[in-house]
Amino acid sequence: MKKNGITFTFIKKCNSLAEVLTDHNLASLGDTYINFVHSLALSNRKGKPSGTKVKGSVLSEALKKAGLRECLPSRMTRHTLADAAEALMVYAWLHNYITLGESVAILEKTDDSIDGFSQLLATIKSRVKFS
Repeated sequence: MKKNGITFTFIKKCNSLAEVLTDHNLASLGDTYINFVHSLALSNRKGKPSGTKVKGSVLSEALKKAGLRECLPSRMTRHTLADAAEALMVYAWLHNYITLGESVAILEKTDDSIDGFSQLLATIKSRVKFS
């Protein structure tokens, strides 16, 4: 149900990229969202429904490759870096910086998951704006 024209009433606007990347609640939702997006891309490539989970190591490497590591504090685990990637991707989708279809299309372009997620994160990074 929409409240004041907003589909997701639980979302908040963050003030910085670092705030998004370190939001544990966004990361939790992002985990499910990313697995769904990746499964859709894989299904399109295979021509049949497929479900999969994305490894944290893939997301942490993609985050680094997209140039987002420098936005986070030092001494973060691979798991925490993966959480940051998940948080940013779902934040971008929730705030209409990228569509589900665009995300799937970006991941479909390459067989290498790290490259695909890196391209997706870089696209999001270029679009997300903070006041």
